[in-house]
Amino acid sequence: MPGRLQHKSALITGAGSGIGLESSILFAQEGANVLLVDVNIANAEKAAALVQERFPNIKAIPYKADVSKEAEVEAAVATAVKEFGRLDVMFNNAGIMHPEDDNALNTEERIWDLTMNINLKGVWFGCKHAIKAMRENPTDAAKGLQTGGSIINTASFVAIMGAATPQLAYTASKGAVLAMTRELAMVHAREGIRLNSLCPGPLKTPLLMDFLNTDEKKQRRLVHLPMGRFGEAVELANAALFRKPATSITSTQLTSDKHHTVASSESSYITGTDFKVDGGLSSAYVTALGEPALPPPTSLVNPA
Repeated sequence: MPGRLQHKSALITGAGSGIGLESSILFAQEGANVLLVDVNIANAEKAAALVQERFPNIKAIPYKADVSKEAEVEAAVATAVKEFGRLDVMFNNAGIMHPEDDNALNTEERIWDLTMNINLKGVWFGCKHAIKAMRENPTDAAKGLQTGGSIINTASFVAIMGAATPQLAYTASKGAVLAMTRELAMVHAREGIRLNSLCPGPLKTPLLMDFLNTDEKKQRRLVHLPMGRFGEAVELANAALFRKPATSITSTQLTSDKHHTVASSESSYITGTDFKVDGGLSSAYVTALGEPALPPPTSLVNPA
């Protein structure tokens, strides 16, 4: 059967690791050509080689860009259009969580500015240039291709919940991503361009695990997680594709077991949403006791 993203193309930022890498593999599996954008070109090249090896019939192209620089984001979008002929999916996923990000008294202005430049400006630049490209997407009814497209922005559960373990710049940047995504979704709704935010809970990714570098820090958070574990990057990739794996989504209930995708026309009436994929964290007051009954899903990067 053809994939959910057959004949389409996607640009994913932060594609060299974590959510971006898992999503690159999953989108390619569903038939999309993928431009894997990362500030670390070595990681992007390794990721693209992995995707290309598994799915030789699709194009997986590594690309170096710093999303805080508009010219580099604009050039990345132009490259995707040049290589693939169109841009159907823009996944603004790149972001940072700086170890010196703290509370209002201790966070230095340079950390604030750096975080905002990547986490917020980078998403703005991605949206801006993706919208321009998606307006020009050619229609091909035989292939199910239309003008417009889908823009997915990675926010965070901290954009909707407070925490006494502060990372103020990160939290503020992700709250701004939610607000910006909603507004852009309304502005461009009649152009066939949809924008949605993903709100991950704490994930077992290098970004967070480097930040939670002691057992005490990890346990401080695990006690609040209803599932008793951190989320996995593949669970966010599935959310971007809007699939319903058995172990991933509990705080947002879907009405069908049929696979859908935020990145495709099957979610054509979904825009401006804050899609929580947090293992129930934002719905919890007191969590259950005991060990998790189900294991986390297997990574697409290392499926063995």
